[in-house]
Amino acid sequence: MNILLTSVGRRSYLVKYFKEALCETGKVHVSNSSYISPAFQYADKSVVTPLIYDDNYVSFLKNYCIENNINSIISLFDIDLPILSSNKKEFEDIGTKVIVSDEAVINICNDKWQTYDFLINNNFNSPKTFLGLNSAILALRDKEIEYPVIIKPRWGMGSISVYEAENEEELVVLYKRAIRNVTDTYLKYESMEKMEESILIQEKLKGQEYGLDVINNLNGEYQNTIVKKKLMMRSGETDCAEIIESEIMKSLGKEISSKLKHISNLDMDVFLSNDIPYILDMNARFGGGYPFSHMSGVNLPQAIVYWLEGKEVDKSLLIEKKVLIAHKDINIVPIKTDISEN
Repeated sequence: MNILLTSVGRRSYLVKYFKEALCETGKVHVSNSSYISPAFQYADKSVVTPLIYDDNYVSFLKNYCIENNINSIISLFDIDLPILSSNKKEFEDIGTKVIVSDEAVINICNDKWQTYDFLINNNFNSPKTFLGLNSAILALRDKEIEYPVIIKPRWGMGSISVYEAENEEELVVLYKRAIRNVTDTYLKYESMEKMEESILIQEKLKGQEYGLDVINNLNGEYQNTIVKKKLMMRSGETDCAEIIESEIMKSLGKEISSKLKHISNLDMDVFLSNDIPYILDMNARFGGGYPFSHMSGVNLPQAIVYWLEGKEVDKSLLIEKKVLIAHKDINIVPIKTDISEN
């Protein structure tokens, strides 16, 4: 079995996890739009692709899958997900299964305004959120919410263009800055048609933040929720976390799973404020917090390989076995300029 991880970037640990899961019965291939990708150094084979929004991106991947007998594709980047989801059948026709949720699920998770709408309509708690500057200013003047507020892109990740405003003057200035920043990054592709609706303003909650890995099988059936208490963050990603037991969070994960019906992993950020869980974000992919779950004894890559092979997965493979605190380290990785060496 051969697996292709697209938009692999710095997710070297996932390359290692999948190589261990395949146990020399197949190869792990990786791709990215730049050769300056640390994870390239750990894969069996790597390839530089066109940009995700390039007209040739899908055809390039299809040709690569045919030439290398790729059985399955797993993307690690939000921007990649809608492209692959909308072309799932094209890949299935050449014998490659794309492990990605349906387009409707991807849109709910990638578009944070749709996320908010989905959560409120399904009776989940979420911070009050406003689309556009004027509606937020009116709500603040009417004391519907209070400062400080969070300003963030409607389509965004990794804390790009996320600001905190303490008053109306700051709100106006930072809102305009956020729009300018969006136009200068890859976030512009989603925002281009609705630039005036590309920024959200959200109430800031006080409380403890948690990260959840909500795991479904490849049919969208619930398996487990792993709960991580976030202790340190860096660039919007969990740097240090503690695996804990929490019935509130586990129940929340199971309920989300039943409503969303996502495929494989759902990376979810939750605030616990006054004993009430508020969902902040949902990412329908492996998130930066998955290594903590893996270290606790969960092995989703192995389960995915078994599911692809048509094997039954023992539930213990997806249950945390250790309560622990872990911290990400920083390693220096040499970059090969000639990826043909791989």
